[in-house]
Formats: sequence, C-alpha cells, structure tokens
Amino acid sequence: MKDIKLIANFGTGTMGHGITLQFAMAGYDVNLIGHSEAGLNRGVENINNDLDSFVNAGLINSDDLLSIQDRIHPTMDIEACLENADFVIESVVEDLKIKQDLWEHIESLAPKDAIFATNTSGLSPTEISENLEHKERFVVAHFYNPAQLMPLVEVVPSESTSQDVLDTTIKLMHNIDKKPVALKKETLGFVGNRLQMALIREALSLVEEGVATPQDIDELMKYSLGRRWSLVGPLESLDLGGLDVFDKISKYLYSDLEDNKGEDPTLKKLVDANKTGLKSGQGFYTWSKDKGQKVTSDRDSELIKLLVSDVQKTKKKNA
Repeated sequence: MKDIKLIANFGTGTMGHGITLQFAMAGYDVNLIGHSEAGLNRGVENINNDLDSFVNAGLINSDDLLSIQDRIHPTMDIEACLENADFVIESVVEDLKIKQDLWEHIESLAPKDAIFATNTSGLSPTEISENLEHKERFVVAHFYNPAQLMPLVEVVPSESTSQDVLDTTIKLMHNIDKKPVALKKETLGFVGNRLQMALIREALSLVEEGVATPQDIDELMKYSLGRRWSLVGPLESLDLGGLDVFDKISKYLYSDLEDNKGEDPTLKKLVDANKTGLKSGQGFYTWSKDKGQKVTSDRDSELIKLLVSDVQKTKKKNA
C-alpha cells in the first residue's frame, strides 16, 4: 500500500467538512481547500460543532480535540496544499465540466503518484477523468451524507483505474473507520442512488395516484423496511423470506410498478412552483428554519447512537 500521510480535500460544504473531519480523526493531516475565507470559516465551524457532538457521545476523548484540530489546515493556496499530497479528494458541485476542469488543474500541480478521488454521487468517473494524463490513478470514493456519521463509502473504478489504486483506496477507507463497498464496474448513479431513486420513483407515483400521502409513505418506510434493511439487506431479506415467495410476488407486481423513464412529473410540478423543500420552506412538508434544524439534529443524534453501537460491537469482537 502506498504510504499515505497527507490528504488534500477540495470542498468545505456539507460533504467536504465531514470528510476532512473523518480523515483528521483517523490521524491524517488534511489540507482543507476552499474558495473563500468565509467558506473555510464555515467549514471549520461545522467541524468544531461535530467534534463537540462526538465528545458528548463518548466517541472521542476531549483530550484529543486539539490534536485533531491541529491536523486540519484550511487554505486557499491550491498549489502549496497539493505539493506533497498523497491522496486528493473533491466534493465540489455535481457538474461534469466543473469537475473535469478542476481535476486537470489538480493533475498539473499534484505529485505524480498521488491518488485522485471524487466524491461524486453518481457521475461517471471515466467521463470526469477523460482529460487526465494518468487516468489509472482516478477513482470514486462516494461518502454518504452526513459524511462524518454514515459508515458507507462506495468505491467505484473508472474504465482505467488500476487495481493498486482501487485496493489502496479501499484500505484507506478502512483506516478511517468507514465501511467501503467496491463496485466491480461503474454504472450511472452507482448502487446506492440507483436503489434510492427506484424507491423514490415508486413512492412519488403512489402519491400522484392518491394511494397514500407523503406522510403515510414516510411513516411506512421508517417503521418497516427502513428498520429491517438497516439490519438485514434486501437480498438477505429475500433469502430469509424465501425466494419462491418473492418470485411469485414479482410475477404479478413487476408489471404494475412505476417505470417512468423521464423527469418525474411530481417533482417537476413542485420545482416549477419553487417548492424545493427545506431551502424554500415548502415541499411535501412545510418547513421553518427551526423545524429543519430540529429534524436534522434529531437525525444526527440517532446516527451518532448507531456509531456508538458500532464502536461497542467492534471492541467486543476484538476483546
């Protein structure tokens, strides 16, 4: 495995700050690269808030706070922060051209043996890296939001990614206490978002047809499949329930499931009316700033409890 010591992380927002924190907590020095002082300050503030939450949950010792913070180096000096970087990751806007341009610039400045990773949610790594001279060192490391709380990282090769880069990235994710899943090959949206969007498409269709309200569907998911699938995945569930049973269900149900191939009409209607959810105050639900903060805080508190449980299970297993 390549001796990775210094991480360069582009992006200070929702994903970028969480990824930076994850690496710093695992002992890595991280150059956190932002476009502005204001963005960097917000990123550092969010990191410190998350650290407080981890201390309160007993996930880290308060004595370690200063050393973790000292390993994070906010900067706008791209050239300097890439000079000795071993692993470079970006979480900039999900725009193919922007990512392509950024990676071309990074390649012109970074060490020749640095590994390049994008945190794209589903864009093709082959397309993102198509203008790079050394495409073999490019890979997807797709963290889930919030990056500091969700264990999974999808590791996705491009058509040119070397096996060494793939293996090193997987080991690095293990080293920062993530649960990496390596795809055999790239596919649009990868696996997580394909599964998520398939379920969302059916949920929106059920709302449109008047079968159930958005609130009913959310309650159904939270108290049935959502709970089960956090313990036993969908394919394990098939085996446990009996493949013959699900085979019979598929024969009568598949043909009736939503299979729209274009833009979702329900989403389009809401977006055209500027009902974009929390950011506009109205979507399927009515949102105030306080309500949004409470829902997010409650969600993160539950995710932290799950992290604590993961740590306890690991300690018990290794005892």
